[in-house]
Amino acid sequence: MKTICFVNMKGGVSKTTLAVNMADCLSRRYDFNVLLIDLDPQFNATQCLMSGTTYKKHIDNGGHTIVDLFDDSPRPSVGSVRGPATEEPIAPDELEPIEIREDLYLLPGALELYRLDMSGGQGRELRLKNYIDHLSKSAEYDLVIIDTPPTPSAWMSSALIASDAFLVPVKPEPLSATGIDLLRSVINRVSKNYSLKLECAGVVLTIAEENTRVFRDAVKFIDSNPFWEGKRFNNHFPKKTIVARSQGDQELILDCNNSDLKLSITQIGAELVDRLGIEE
Repeated sequence: MKTICFVNMKGGVSKTTLAVNMADCLSRRYDFNVLLIDLDPQFNATQCLMSGTTYKKHIDNGGHTIVDLFDDSPRPSVGSVRGPATEEPIAPDELEPIEIREDLYLLPGALELYRLDMSGGQGRELRLKNYIDHLSKSAEYDLVIIDTPPTPSAWMSSALIASDAFLVPVKPEPLSATGIDLLRSVINRVSKNYSLKLECAGVVLTIAEENTRVFRDAVKFIDSNPFWEGKRFNNHFPKKTIVARSQGDQELILDCNNSDLKLSITQIGAELVDRLGIEE
């Protein structure tokens, strides 16, 4: 089992779009059992796969979310017979992701993640790694994809700690291209602090308009950078307004009628499988 997190310190680069559709593509085209973990408190990845009605029903029925993974505090409860009581936090092996469809699973995000205290010394930042370690023993999944918030935070650190590799979606514009060097410093710091051996799976250019100067400048910047040289994916994710329109209805790229988008996500998926060394 491989675990990869999608990271960028800048929003609006289609990080979540790429993570969700990559999970969908690899489960469909390669028959991988894929688990998508929504670690972004905005839980946009969850909304790409679940309607509001479905999500509310899941919560009302006591379904698990990412909050259950990180909240290790005993919870007060009131029973009609026993009165006040305390519920122990959920253990990693008790978490149940949602089956979106065959081979594709989701551990949903939740806005309540903001309320948790992730200050140092508590060990909460290791709970995701402990969960991933549990999953690897069960051999239930071939690939785990973690969608992270677009800010340097304890949540991003937690994802990096739990991962074998990271992938960086970058919008071809000056600020985004420059920002990946700042991201590298964050990743280096976390790697050093936790003695990680993280692999860089690569950089994917997103919302790309190939026949523009800004695209060519971004390619030149990445390819000539000492650290990022050789890490840029050969295939990029094109700019298409249909993506934004369809996500609200939980329509994924392989479901849409745009051949360019389907080809791009399939080619990026094939390149990712090769880079991670996942056997089909």
